[in-house]
Amino acid sequence: MTFWSRLMADKIAVLCMAVILLFIVAGIFAPMIAPHDPLKMNVLQKYSGISQTYPLGTDQLGRCVLSRLLFGIRTTIFYAMITTFITIAIGTLLGVMAGFFRGKVDEFIMRICDIMLSFPAEVMILAIVGVLGPGLLNVVIANIIAKWAWYTRMIRSVVIQYTDKNYIRFAKVSGCKTSHIMRKHVLPGVSGEVAVFSTLDTGWVILNISALSFLGLGIQAPTPEWGMMLNEAKNVMITHPTQMLAPGFAILIIVASFNFLGDSLQSALNPKIFQKKGRKLNVFTRNKKLISE
Repeated sequence: MTFWSRLMADKIAVLCMAVILLFIVAGIFAPMIAPHDPLKMNVLQKYSGISQTYPLGTDQLGRCVLSRLLFGIRTTIFYAMITTFITIAIGTLLGVMAGFFRGKVDEFIMRICDIMLSFPAEVMILAIVGVLGPGLLNVVIANIIAKWAWYTRMIRSVVIQYTDKNYIRFAKVSGCKTSHIMRKHVLPGVSGEVAVFSTLDTGWVILNISALSFLGLGIQAPTPEWGMMLNEAKNVMITHPTQMLAPGFAILIIVASFNFLGDSLQSALNPKIFQKKGRKLNVFTRNKKLISE
């Protein structure tokens, strides 16, 4: 079975991809889907319940919760994906250089990574945002600075495994250019691991962006963002607890989807893990049939 056939055979992976794609499409077409302007206030309609006019009710300023939730996809998920992409690009570039060239290049890059990894990521993010000030751009910069070293070290270890393969050694001996070897052999081999890392880490970045907005260090009002919506809902958590449900469940669903998809990608890339999962599923199915009989 090929990678795609193994991935498509995993029902959880298909479901997670469908959920992520649904969120992305909803975010892209938010201006057309949203029933109201997410910034439009109507104090007379504050804390309205679910209705045909307001499918998820309104908040403390009478703004449509569904509209803010849809536009919040752009600031929460899209910026998390951009952050992950930039971090992955930096980590892949430096990781491939360190793992392929070794020697002084590897030593120099790894010592910088050691310095960066000596600080806890969450503490570093809070420190950077505290210095630069609150704002979405500063949150993105802080996440990139905090995570690039981790990606560099992980990708370096994967590259070292591939550079010891016989076909890459043969390519070096046969006189192939370094750029050709890296482009045709090393990067394709590393791409699967990079996909797993990026998928798993996107959920972590979403949580970080939402958490910083919740603390008042990320997105600033009145811009719609899920963490900011939770920040505003916490003030009325006792009197109007339903205000936290929409953004809370949205964060839960999208983060869980990225995490489960990352696990499924890892299984699809490793046929041995996929076969073990298949055997466990078959045993479970047979036991279920025996019990029903």
